[in-house]
Amino acid sequence: MGNNIQSEIRNLCESSTICYLASVNDGGFPQIKAMLTVKHGSMKEHYFSTNTSSKRVAQFLENPKACVYYCEPDGFKGALFTGTIEVLTDHESKALLWREGDEIYYPKGIDDEDYCVLKFIAEIVNYYHGEGNITLSIEDF
Repeated sequence: MGNNIQSEIRNLCESSTICYLASVNDGGFPQIKAMLTVKHGSMKEHYFSTNTSSKRVAQFLENPKACVYYCEPDGFKGALFTGTIEVLTDHESKALLWREGDEIYYPKGIDDEDYCVLKFIAEIVNYYHGEGNITLSIEDF
């Protein structure tokens, strides 16, 4: 894979403030939710924070299959990452994403039991740009 495509995908992910996270409900149907993009460990690892009590966390605990979609509609660009989600509740993982002001959502602070981190681990990425479409193994990064 050319370095140019790698850079385009990386730039798309890093410049996106919102992405779309999909889970599978108990009936086997996909469900999509807009999420704030918080942190990328690499193109293989993407992190999000949410409520432990949320419907989405229950779905990931039941079925960890997921996808994350980053897009730039005006540029006709999109990167669809497919992989799995881990729900992390340890202090170290939660501190990784904690930001000043998060107390509004989690009044007990970093160790609030209703605060958790979703760690998405990508296996493949499908990149769309204009009329181009390419699917790559995450190992190509």
